[in-house]
Amino acid sequence: MRLRVLTLLVVTAGFTSLFAQGPAPQGAARVVKLDPALDTIVAETAMVEKVAGGFGFVEGPVWTRDGALLFSDIPANAVMKLIPGGQASVFVTPAGYTGTETRPAGSHIGSNGLTIDRQGRLIIAEHGDRRISRIEADGKRVIIADKYDGKRLNSPNDVVVRSDGGLYFTDPPYGLPQQAKDPGKEIPFSGIYRLADGKVQVLAQDLAFPNGLGFSPDEKLLYVASSEQSRRLWMRYEVKSDGTLGAGTVFYDANAEAGRGIPDGLKLDAAGNLFGTGPGGVMIISPAGKLLGRIEVPEQPANVAWGDDGKTLYITARSSVYRVKVLAGGKRPCCP
Repeated sequence: MRLRVLTLLVVTAGFTSLFAQGPAPQGAARVVKLDPALDTIVAETAMVEKVAGGFGFVEGPVWTRDGALLFSDIPANAVMKLIPGGQASVFVTPAGYTGTETRPAGSHIGSNGLTIDRQGRLIIAEHGDRRISRIEADGKRVIIADKYDGKRLNSPNDVVVRSDGGLYFTDPPYGLPQQAKDPGKEIPFSGIYRLADGKVQVLAQDLAFPNGLGFSPDEKLLYVASSEQSRRLWMRYEVKSDGTLGAGTVFYDANAEAGRGIPDGLKLDAAGNLFGTGPGGVMIISPAGKLLGRIEVPEQPANVAWGDDGKTLYITARSSVYRVKVLAGGKRPCCP
């Protein structure tokens, strides 16, 4: 397959350059088109912009009702708030760890995935404290899930709310000091869970490292990233009428992809195309499981979110936040 690079404008602080079609310098931001169908998703004139930087490890972006982007800086143990055109500020700290035990520098102690529920409240997946919390309208923070079957969760990673109010989350061991081998690990598997009516229910336990997750536009399918190094792929599960999941099937296998990185955070657009951070950048995959293209930024991306009017893709990538306009866009958890 012949690879073509779309013409786009890359803007960073104090630096602007135009990359024409053809090979781009190593580490440059670009959109790579692998299929003509990408033209209906990302315009050839799309601009990739760096909007913030200087963080430890950023994850879990979500757009808010007041027009800001929230995201986690995991080692800083903080949720940051970025108002477009402004500077990022601390929104919540501590965000994922309130313990007193000293962790090595750079440890994944803070929050990870963030979302907004139907009432506009912030939901936080906390690595260090191994739980899901919610910030109420009055600012009070409450724990809504920390155990399954009487055992502490591993370290909730990503979280999404369905329109019926059910909250789905993944629980790999990334936040534990020794991860899967940590002596404090109480649950022997890494589950995909649902929280509804105050009850935590395990839906699947077939992935060693379940990560990002998101629903198809009609919410009949749940996509989940597998970030296991030896099993780099995206799974797809049928969502049953009672909110539980059918057996998972492989949606896209990325083990043969040459780029660095593993499947991580993801979002779907209004047409059901998956935007998933993975090997080489943000991979754009059609509902039929065909790789259409890739958004590359200078740092390895970890997660994405729809922001602004729903037609801007925000990308959290290691120490920085990027954004790019798209044509269709997707649903923001915050807003109708």
